[in-house]
Amino acid sequence: MGFLGIERSATGRRWIGPDDAGARLAEAIEQSGHPRALSQHLAGRGLTPDDVPTFLDPSLRDLLPDPSTLRDMDVASDRLLRAVTRAERIAVFADYDVDGAASAALLVWWLRALGREATVYVPDRIDEGYGPNAPAIAALADAHDLIVCVDCGTLSHDALAATGETDVVVLDHHLGIETLPPALAVVNPNRVDEDGTLAHLCAAAVVFLCLVDANRKVRAMGTKAPDLMALLDLVALATVADVAPLVGVNRAFVRRGLTVMARRDRPGLRALADAARMDGPPAAYHLGYLLGPRINAGGRVGRSDLGARLLSTADAAEAAALAERLDDLNGQRRAVESAIVEAALDQATHRGGALSWAAGEGWHPGVVGIVASRLKEATDRPSVVIGLRNDGTGQGSARSVSGIDIGAAIQRLAAEGLLMKGGGHRMAAGLTVEAAKVEPAMARLTELVERQMGVPAGPRALRLDGAIMAGAATRELVDLLEAAGPFGQGAPAPRFALPDLRVVRTRRVGDGHLQATFADGAFRLDAFGFRVDPALTDLLEGAGGPVHVVGKLEVNRWRGRETVRLRLDDAAPAPTAT
Repeated sequence: MGFLGIERSATGRRWIGPDDAGARLAEAIEQSGHPRALSQHLAGRGLTPDDVPTFLDPSLRDLLPDPSTLRDMDVASDRLLRAVTRAERIAVFADYDVDGAASAALLVWWLRALGREATVYVPDRIDEGYGPNAPAIAALADAHDLIVCVDCGTLSHDALAATGETDVVVLDHHLGIETLPPALAVVNPNRVDEDGTLAHLCAAAVVFLCLVDANRKVRAMGTKAPDLMALLDLVALATVADVAPLVGVNRAFVRRGLTVMARRDRPGLRALADAARMDGPPAAYHLGYLLGPRINAGGRVGRSDLGARLLSTADAAEAAALAERLDDLNGQRRAVESAIVEAALDQATHRGGALSWAAGEGWHPGVVGIVASRLKEATDRPSVVIGLRNDGTGQGSARSVSGIDIGAAIQRLAAEGLLMKGGGHRMAAGLTVEAAKVEPAMARLTELVERQMGVPAGPRALRLDGAIMAGAATRELVDLLEAAGPFGQGAPAPRFALPDLRVVRTRRVGDGHLQATFADGAFRLDAFGFRVDPALTDLLEGAGGPVHVVGKLEVNRWRGRETVRLRLDDAAPAPTAT
């Protein structure tokens, strides 16, 4: 039976709560001195009482892997340091997303601390596409002694062959194939010959490890090394925005990086936070939903290099101008996106199946990725959105759900000849396809997704940490739960059921959002749902009796006032006693 008796909620999901073993584990954690709600969440993460102290206070020193365990790392850091000591000309070729921009900025700030500058090149998404291309690489090679490709390059065999005598170092995390590109070093935890231990790292984390290795060698030379801890705000931003799982060292990167970001020392991030009207201390949510989309907006509907320039600049006035420009572009991106989302959802709904996909003429290639994310959120299935172009091809993006490696599936399609090219990582991928092959390619991708699922897709499940009474939703509890953060991919925020609440009021706002107030006796709790399922809105608006409500507790900041509210996920009529 579903948790609290809910077999089918307003959003059509079966609620799954802790099993007997999880309940016993939560009780053991609670007996070690932790609040019940926090204990339920930690037990749901699979932690034992002995694990809890280090989990709640993760040490980057303890969790940071030895950079030299990655293949080619020593060669890469040696070559980078040689370029510094010999005052060579260095170029950084970066992807146009947040991970690429942050990776480039990491190198720029590190080199600047050692008295060196670098040329940063970001390809145009529409004119040049993803990754290195031969004309750009050849031009950079003519003017530089070293090219460092960040967040790209692993599959760029032909393009990197255009470098001539100029050395190339690749610092990437995208899935590789058996053959490496012609580069001096390819550092990538997702190389075929790596063991996968660090496969969860984003490109900025790979760059950071390279700088850790280089810093060791700088200190061995008797020179003061740059402060890498001050760069963790960039690593945290990239980790969250690239949807890397917040486990292991990634979790430590983000926790420490948020502390660095709170100091507001980096001009670009400070200006962008102000432009985004970010209130309160930075959290993973702000990185993923406020800062990240604005940095990405440059590559989606504006100039691709704006994000890297913003994160790299030391000039406050330039940072303010770039942040304002990116904020404006983000508004334009949202307008373009909203026009496509509705059509994509309609297509995917009519198709059904294990894969949600949609394709349309003239859909802007800069927003297909974020529309794919919206499609994934709405359907809880891996999703692909493809923009068809006048030249008979389509450019698409894929987003996945936990347990489905969409990058590997896309790469297999490319190897089978159904795609012109494609690649990525577990949670996101890109592809280029002939328009005539869209249908067979998506049919094959659906097969591969179903095979990874192992069993036919059934009713969706909503997993809960447990149940709490509405009166327990206090600021003290929210602060205690935050100790288990940051929350994001691979580390879901605590989600609880609040049983037997009365709906006091509801109000539709914005683009499918919902405000609500619930009551439990004299206690009232405000709630807010983003892009709420219409069936959930209908249930709450017409509720004639008590409802069970599911969501995540958060602090709402408004005009200097802080209150606890529920981020609404789901609800169901409270079953009547028999």
